[in-house]
Amino acid sequence: MKYIFLSLLLLFGSPTVFSQTDAKRAPEGFDSLRPEIPHGKIDTVSYSSKTVGSVRKALVYTPPGFSKSKKYPVLYLLHGIGGDEKEWFNNGQPHLILDNLYAQKKLQPMIVVLPNGRAMKNDRAVGNIMDAEKVQAFATFEKDLLNDLIPFIESKYPVIKNRENRAIAGLSMGGGQSLNFGLGNLDKFAWVGGFSSAPNTKTPELLVPNPEEARKRLNLLWISCGDNDNLISFSKRTHDYLRKEKVPHIFYIEPGNHDFKVWKNDLYMFSQLLFKPVDKTSFSKYTELGFPASTNIRSAKYPQVLPDSRVLFKIKAPEAQKVQIDLGRKYDMIKSDDGFWEVTTDSMGEGFHYYSLLVDGVALADPNSETFYGMGRMASGIEIPFDGGDYYAEKNVPHGEVRMKRYFSRISSSWRRAFIYTPPGYDQNTSDKYPVLYLLHGGGEDERGWSTQGKTDLIMDNLIAANKAKPMLVVMMDGNVGQGAFGEQSLRAFEGELKGLIPFIESNHRVDTRPGNRALAGLSMGGLQTLYTGIKNSELFPYLGVFSSGWFSGRNELSSPQYDFIRDNHSSINSNLKALWISMGGKEDIAYNNCKEMMSKFDELNLKYTYTEYPGGHTWPVWRNNLYNFSQVLFK
Repeated sequence: MKYIFLSLLLLFGSPTVFSQTDAKRAPEGFDSLRPEIPHGKIDTVSYSSKTVGSVRKALVYTPPGFSKSKKYPVLYLLHGIGGDEKEWFNNGQPHLILDNLYAQKKLQPMIVVLPNGRAMKNDRAVGNIMDAEKVQAFATFEKDLLNDLIPFIESKYPVIKNRENRAIAGLSMGGGQSLNFGLGNLDKFAWVGGFSSAPNTKTPELLVPNPEEARKRLNLLWISCGDNDNLISFSKRTHDYLRKEKVPHIFYIEPGNHDFKVWKNDLYMFSQLLFKPVDKTSFSKYTELGFPASTNIRSAKYPQVLPDSRVLFKIKAPEAQKVQIDLGRKYDMIKSDDGFWEVTTDSMGEGFHYYSLLVDGVALADPNSETFYGMGRMASGIEIPFDGGDYYAEKNVPHGEVRMKRYFSRISSSWRRAFIYTPPGYDQNTSDKYPVLYLLHGGGEDERGWSTQGKTDLIMDNLIAANKAKPMLVVMMDGNVGQGAFGEQSLRAFEGELKGLIPFIESNHRVDTRPGNRALAGLSMGGLQTLYTGIKNSELFPYLGVFSSGWFSGRNELSSPQYDFIRDNHSSINSNLKALWISMGGKEDIAYNNCKEMMSKFDELNLKYTYTEYPGGHTWPVWRNNLYNFSQVLFK
């Protein structure tokens, strides 16, 4: 039987702390009949449903050794859109899976109820299963479950009648029901699971409108799906929201499609966690596979980012002798018989990272990844999601644009280009004029860096929508001017390039040219350019942002003339500058010591500045955060 949900479409857990050394999927034979072990019993029961106005049926599994003198927790296990109360029994053999787990002493004894989730008088899966009335009946089942079925089960069976001993889980349409009903009734369920949840699943904000309550009341929230399931996006969006809101949960991705091979494995894995003490700190490690990185090319399955931020790489290179991934450190890949090489990295830090594929010692771009200009060449890049990344997420807010403009440079006597962010409403609000931030990249990068790796447009869109930053233009220019980026000659050439670009920007865009409406910032090499040009021209740039940069220690040809200039002009510089904003990526930042020495000189010279740190080293995650915070200081 196929379970298709096109337009609409947990087992239990309990606190016995589970070990991450346990198997990540069911072993062979987990669903086979073993005659030599004790077996539970499956019965059909009938109950009167006031919700539907008819007598309805359900299957009830009681565990091996069931005794009416004991009391048991209950799992309500729901079917898909094309099934009924017998779907799990006929296709999933839950009784065999659970019997085998009991024999291995891996389960807490529990009763399992398999209801019919189609709450209507003719509740059979006949005719058009996508008929609106039948689809609505799956939502109506919430009342039938809470008001009719649960009271019946608790009157007929020896059941522990509290939320701590009640779980709900289901597959496909039933997975959506389980999440909707379980998370919508935290006073009734402490254990909730959705297997390959269908589009009937509510949006995350409606599923968990009160994350704090969910954090406190849920013992276990399980979300799982096969990696080749077309419905995986519904599980992923729920996971992304829960992660952002810091609601502990298991996001279990496994090989497979939308079928019972996946769902039987889900039942096997999930049921072992029910009604035991669960170590929520280890939830992120409980998965087989990750989710394709957002930086992958279209349809590429690898690399995959696992919920604990490890990365799974898989590359086909049958003729290669040695393959490595260079991602901060080098990881040796293991070759399988089919010519694929595979490795899982350590947990990675947040945000964007460059990486290379090393094939027999040659550094190459991963054909599965988008490429980015960095490290002086085109390289692969991977985006690692993290809880605090909401500030550069794609949101339902007004969006600006990034435009590419070519201009003729009199410094290099060549055509060059800049990328320019225009805020939302720029083309509509034709009478408005805007301040400008000139934003500079680092060494080995170019004008594409801040737009692509830096996510400047999303950061600005979200800040402007939240009224945390003023609408502004952001000009991202190519700072590669002259020879030897850090020498006096190159810095002087850059100063001329920037001063030549400003009139072009102001004559081709609606710019507020009044004093106080121009800012300059940059990272690493761009931070050095900001220091050189910005301090020398503080009357032009009253806002300066210096990210992961500083005058070089012991390089007198750079540092001494600059400090001499500040000494001779510190009063006017302090008067002109509304903000000299300096930030570093913590002690692991390669520019940290230079910056510290520079700031000590600034203190001696009585130059005012603001200093912050954001841990992460000399990397794009740090600089994205720098832009996010610096932009909120500007033009206020």
